[in-house]
Amino acid sequence: MADPPPAAASSPAADLLQAAREEADALLERLNSSADGLSRLQSRLRLERLGANVIAQEKPVPWFLQLLATFANPLVGLLASLALVSLLTGDAKAALIIGGMILFSVGLRFSQEYRSVRAAEGLRRLVHTTATVKRRDAHKDITPALAADLGLQLEGEGAQQEEEPIDRLVPGDVVLLAAGDMIPADVRVLSSKDLFVSQAALTGESLPAEKHALLPPEQRQGAEPLELVNLCFLGTNVISGTATAVVLHTGPRTMLGSLAQTLAGQRSSSSFDRGIRDVSLLLLRFMALMAPAVFLINGIGKGNWGEAFFFALSVAVGLTPEMLPMIVTANLSRGAIAMAKQKVIVKNIDSIQNLGAMNILCTDKTGTLTQDRIILKLHLDCHGHDSNEVLEFAYLNSFYQTGLRNLLDVAVLEHADVHAALKVEHRFAKIDEIPFDFQRRRMSVVVEEESHHHELICKGAVEEVLAVCTHVRDRSDVLSIDPTLRQAILRLHDDLNDDGLRVIAVAYKEVPRRDGPYTLADEAALIFLGFIAFLDPPKDSAAQAIRDLREGGVSVKVLTGDNPVIAAKTCRDVGMAVEGILLGAEVEALADPELMQRAEATTIFARLSPLQKSRIIRLLRQRGHVVGFMGDGINDAAALREADIGISVDTAVDIAKESADIILLDKSLLVLNDGVREGRRTFVNIVKYIRMGTSSAFGNMFSMLGASILLPFLPMQPVQILLNNLLYDFSQTGIPFDNVDAEDLRQPRQWQVGGIRRFMLCIGPVSSLFDYATFALMWFVFQAQTPAQQSLFQSGWFVESLMTQTLIVHVIRTRRIPFLQSRPSLTMALATLVVMAIGIALPFTPIGAGLNLVPLPPPYFAWLAMILLGYITLTQLVKSWFVRRFGYG
Repeated sequence: MADPPPAAASSPAADLLQAAREEADALLERLNSSADGLSRLQSRLRLERLGANVIAQEKPVPWFLQLLATFANPLVGLLASLALVSLLTGDAKAALIIGGMILFSVGLRFSQEYRSVRAAEGLRRLVHTTATVKRRDAHKDITPALAADLGLQLEGEGAQQEEEPIDRLVPGDVVLLAAGDMIPADVRVLSSKDLFVSQAALTGESLPAEKHALLPPEQRQGAEPLELVNLCFLGTNVISGTATAVVLHTGPRTMLGSLAQTLAGQRSSSSFDRGIRDVSLLLLRFMALMAPAVFLINGIGKGNWGEAFFFALSVAVGLTPEMLPMIVTANLSRGAIAMAKQKVIVKNIDSIQNLGAMNILCTDKTGTLTQDRIILKLHLDCHGHDSNEVLEFAYLNSFYQTGLRNLLDVAVLEHADVHAALKVEHRFAKIDEIPFDFQRRRMSVVVEEESHHHELICKGAVEEVLAVCTHVRDRSDVLSIDPTLRQAILRLHDDLNDDGLRVIAVAYKEVPRRDGPYTLADEAALIFLGFIAFLDPPKDSAAQAIRDLREGGVSVKVLTGDNPVIAAKTCRDVGMAVEGILLGAEVEALADPELMQRAEATTIFARLSPLQKSRIIRLLRQRGHVVGFMGDGINDAAALREADIGISVDTAVDIAKESADIILLDKSLLVLNDGVREGRRTFVNIVKYIRMGTSSAFGNMFSMLGASILLPFLPMQPVQILLNNLLYDFSQTGIPFDNVDAEDLRQPRQWQVGGIRRFMLCIGPVSSLFDYATFALMWFVFQAQTPAQQSLFQSGWFVESLMTQTLIVHVIRTRRIPFLQSRPSLTMALATLVVMAIGIALPFTPIGAGLNLVPLPPPYFAWLAMILLGYITLTQLVKSWFVRRFGYG
């Protein structure tokens, strides 16, 4: 069996133009396909040869490249340079310790990133983005004998429809498209019915483009692929209608794939990214200032330039925030994994930061505030009386439609008794369909009743259906609609809305049997039949979730295309205060500055178009808010892209899932609220390390400078500084797993570099004060005043420095009184206890002796306890004043 590769022109664009201008049969023959698509065997062979239908940024990074990328960090590069200098100048111990610091930091960071990436890949497999493909009979490709040789089982006769993951599509596959589908590849339309496609992702054009199977004569020469009416492209989505199309290009050969290759990896940095960078630069500037100063002071004052050089080198290492990348990665990875346990899939790990910073959540009401379980409550005639005839016509419409079948249709089709009473299969046959679209907000099917006549049955939004009706059915009579009757119908509609019911109108007209398709023009002169009214009960958990979000500083706004009255009642049912309502028409009429102000004070935005949703989110962001948007529909894709955090659900349409940053496996605001708390927890734990690192570095700057000037010897040997720093780094590995105080989770967490800098300026000098107290202790009490006694001095400061740095994180980690009002996690406590025990024991071990550390006299530890108690007390007092004066955000 031969399956040659589809012939390709010199470039993807030229091949698209050729395919658009070919006759459909000739194109299918060139692609070695058919109107029934490919067989499974053909599909598998082409997939193996051509590769998966994924674009550049979707390729997973191999582990070894991920490991190399972990080393490609300025801080790691700096440490490696310092290690190399130490090795070349003969200080093997220093080189070994710096190398250990590098491996420790890089190893932890790589393990966290690798675990996170693998977890994310596993979670992404839970999000199914598929396309409906036609699979033809394998008998056409392979003989039974060959099938037996290959161990294959032949399919039955005829083409079958299957759901195929879009990454497994290949050129020649025939796909079926309907409203809500994402175009899964670059395709040529073979047949279509009222097909409208949004190409905004590729062209920026806001209006949907109508697509046809036939190419008009004016497009046969000189047109670009994006302009052709019979081509659709990966990344665009079907707004309305249906179509059958053949796949031309997949993966990097698609139009979107070629763009992705040029844009892969280019992301605008968030405020959090910029804050991390600013802090790193701040510490590196300290290092660039301190290291030369310490080198010159010790070299000039003590005359040993070699010793001064290694001391300055060690100071530089001590001021380098080499653990910062690991701490950030570990916190984000832990956050992503913790959120996965709450049924929240994080597609973009950086979005955890934005989730913690979010202060406005915009959402549709269906499925988030309500149960997403529609119940058909009433079927009424134009006077509000029960009418089985209305239910029967609505059932036929829902049963025969092939477009986007929503929950309202499901609720209608649950009435199996109607199906039996109508004898649908025996009495009716479908003739045609006019699909739903968001402009008309209605759809129609045409059925033939007992081979006698055609009936066009229309259902949709009340105003839009009533607009194409000229008559109304009043029991057995058909009356003309006059203004009085129209107003009575609209009043009944409003009354039903006020009761929290979603109302759909049903109309029809009889048409003589005819050949040829039905079009939008046939939706005219209809007879209004009545209403079907649905109830979507509020979720039991919605009120609690709204209250929790509000108490957590996140205001919820409802952006819906639905009726404002229903939206307002739903909001009140779940405890939301409705402070203002804006309709789509009002939004359209307002200029950006005015809408920006109105949007902040408005709770409900109703009757919105997709672009109006996106505009509201954009203006809220311009006002300085961090905005999340939760949506799952076709009309939510643009808003999901515009928001700081796009949130969708696993049951959403394809385009919504592809546009989202975070996907919920359970469509619940309670689950989302848990994600918000996890985002804040992640942020707080990262800031703990940053506060500690900056204040410690600032304090060490004063201690090192003073010691270099006052002492006749080095306050600590270079190798001792490096070991001290390595042990301190180990004590910080518990931070990503630390507990977070409840008050730190109550409000959105946004990056404040000014607050970090103020904290550093207030807390840093406190550590220097007690360093000088230790200097005085070793100098005056223990008489370590000469170079011959410098090992005792250095051992005393080594232990005190490690104790204070390690212990003080417990004060800085909380705004409360440590240990009494706020307790660390077990991991955090054990990490610090182990390091402190090692620090105390080290001078008494052979390893310590090799590092020129000497045993400390017992009275030293009594003094050390007083120093530590004084340090913790003063730091707590200064911190408490800082919190009262500046807050702790």
